Amino acid sequence: MLIRLSLWMIIAVIVVFGLPRLLTEILTIGKIETVESSKTARVAIVFGAGLQRDGTPTPVLEDRVNAAVQLYNAGKVEKILMSGDNRFVDYNEPGAMQAFAITLGVPQEDIVLDYAGRRTYDTCYRALHIFGVKEAILVTQRFHLPRALFTCNGIGLKSTGLSADLQYYRRYSRLVWNTRELPATTMALWQVWFSHPLPVLGDPEPIFPSEN
Repeated sequence: MLIRLSLWMIIAVIVVFGLPRLLTEILTIGKIETVESSKTARVAIVFGAGLQRDGTPTPVLEDRVNAAVQLYNAGKVEKILMSGDNRFVDYNEPGAMQAFAITLGVPQEDIVLDYAGRRTYDTCYRALHIFGVKEAILVTQRFHLPRALFTCNGIGLKSTGLSADLQYYRRYSRLVWNTRELPATTMALWQVWFSHPLPVLGDPEPIFPSEN
């Protein structure tokens, strides 16, 4: 009896968490590019990934910004939308990303900040409905790209992805990130297909007003 129960529990875990992850991997086949192979899009979207104690980007977030800057320097995008969390006075992901990008040579006028990108769904939703982005290149690490691409494309923002894995990450960190993606991906399917949550909104701020 105990063996049968354990077997059913394993099957349930695979169905609830494993299949959504596999589905997003399948749906995003051919949508992850390199800087060289990437098609052009007017906007690159960079997803937040935490700050260090001194308020500067974590190495993971630095890689995301760096990869987006490479796209920009290659002439593949015109603007970079930096989306992250700014719920607290002393925690400003978009501001830290912008400061780092400026040190890499990106003009401030080509950087757009989204201060309410608290989760992947919020970033995609606000990019489409607040900033008027219809098509974009999503910049994040490979472990996150299937969920990000599924979410943005699922709500109507046509997207391809650029992997921001610019350095070797510790095996433990990669294990943690990929494990977190299992429940996060299941939640993404629920949000896109069923619950359709509304993030923090506000007045439209189109990046390219003439297109809206």
